[in-house]
Amino acid sequence: MKRIILTLSFCLIAVFAFAQADYKGQQFGDGVKPGNVKPAAKMEATMGDQKQMDMKIEGKVVEVCKKKGCWMTLEMPNGDPMRVTFKDYAFFMPKDIVGKNVVLDGVAKKQTISVETLRHYAEDARKSAEEVAKITDPKKELAFEAKGVVILDK
Repeated sequence: MKRIILTLSFCLIAVFAFAQADYKGQQFGDGVKPGNVKPAAKMEATMGDQKQMDMKIEGKVVEVCKKKGCWMTLEMPNGDPMRVTFKDYAFFMPKDIVGKNVVLDGVAKKQTISVETLRHYAEDARKSAEEVAKITDPKKELAFEAKGVVILDK
C-alpha cells in the first residue's frame, strides 16, 4: 500500500512540475499558458472571415504608449503596426520594451478605429498638434485585446 501511495505521489509531483513550464519572462495580467501560439504575422489568415477570435500570438514590440504604457504596437509584415490594448484597462506595459518579443493571450479583432480614437492614440504617442490635426478618416485595422502578456527573456 505504501508503495502505491508513494508511486502515485511521485506521478502527481511530476505532472505538476511539467505543467509549470510557462513562458520565461515578465508576466502581466493573466499571463500566458503554453500552447498553440501563432506569429502575429499569421493572425489575419488564421481569423479568416471572423471579426474576432480568441488566440495566442507572438510578436516584436514597435511602440509603447509614452504616457503610461496603456497600449503597444507589434511589428506586422505589411509595415503597418498592430495595436494591442489590455482587457478592462487592467494592466500596463513598461515603456522601455520596444524591440522585445512578447507573447499575448486574448482576442484578435478586425475593426474600424474612429477619428477621435486615432487622435487620442496620436496624442498618447506625443505627436505634434499638426500631426494630430491631419487625422481626418477612420482606419480599418487588425487589433488585439490582451488579457495576459509575457515579455520574453530571449
